[in-house]
Amino acid sequence: MSPAFRAFLAACSLLLLHLHGIVDMDPGTESAGVFEQGRHGVSLTAVREARRGCPSSPAAAAGNKDKLPPKPLLVAAPRDAGEYPVLVFLHGYMALNSFYSQLLQHVASHGFVVVGPQLYTVSGPDTTDEINAAAAVIDWLAGGLSSVLPPDVHPNLTKVSVAGHSRGGKVAFALALGHAKFSPPLAALVAVDPVDGMAAGKQTPPPILTGRARSLHVGAPVMVIGTGLGELPNGPLLPPCAPLGVSHAAFFDECAGAACHLVARDYGHLDMMDDDTPGVRGMLTRAVCRSGGARAPMRRFVGGATVSFLRKWVGGDGAALEGIRARPETAPVVLSVDEFVDE
Repeated sequence: MSPAFRAFLAACSLLLLHLHGIVDMDPGTESAGVFEQGRHGVSLTAVREARRGCPSSPAAAAGNKDKLPPKPLLVAAPRDAGEYPVLVFLHGYMALNSFYSQLLQHVASHGFVVVGPQLYTVSGPDTTDEINAAAAVIDWLAGGLSSVLPPDVHPNLTKVSVAGHSRGGKVAFALALGHAKFSPPLAALVAVDPVDGMAAGKQTPPPILTGRARSLHVGAPVMVIGTGLGELPNGPLLPPCAPLGVSHAAFFDECAGAACHLVARDYGHLDMMDDDTPGVRGMLTRAVCRSGGARAPMRRFVGGATVSFLRKWVGGDGAALEGIRARPETAPVVLSVDEFVDE
């Protein structure tokens, strides 16, 4: 039997299964599933940071590798026993990691350990310290992450990815570009409405964007998620939260390798945060940036798009991402941009 004839028979069998309802051949079906909660129950754990000059615990003092991290963490992990790839998620400027708890839990429910460090409480324009802090957290994973996970849940530290929102997206790019040393190398990068300053020429140090197409060789596949309202001000006295020229479109245009760019047309810069963001900072998330209203659709979109991207580049299963590519209307938001560069 020739290879061509065997392929023909396989295609006929798949078609018959589809006609009988056993196999769904619609590419949108797989992508739609990532926008809902996954099959795993999730634990959400706040982890305090180690105090300088003091052993983090009696066990650490005795030489045990279990130790507290260099920064406070919010860790979302599946409760089911198993080994899971790791995603480090970096918060936006002056935000709290707790503002992303629902997003982190969405991603974790699909089989990922998500680590959200609180990089700082107060920060100036220079991002160097938070780049170094994020690198220190990644270095800590090998010795400390297992100690804060549920029983029989293990991190796969050969598959560590990084994601970041707003200024955290810039920091994620800085890590991938080698602005700080850490190990292991990154498997994938997701930037959620990344921002590099107020305008071209007014970037925060160290600048990431160069103004030249395909100039950023990050060494990992990149997903850039943007917002249609981020580049619009929320009033006559407020600047846009994701200014044109230093936000998502510029980051995507400068990516030199495999990359995709998805833009939620009717949502704003902070709309992937939790429904409830308490305190003064939480109130500012409702007042400073233009919003599309309810946050749940945007949060589901960002969570699902992140899961689909990590499944392809970390797990080797591109079905969900290809589903979004083939059927962007399956997303819970309207996409004004869906661009893919396969390299």
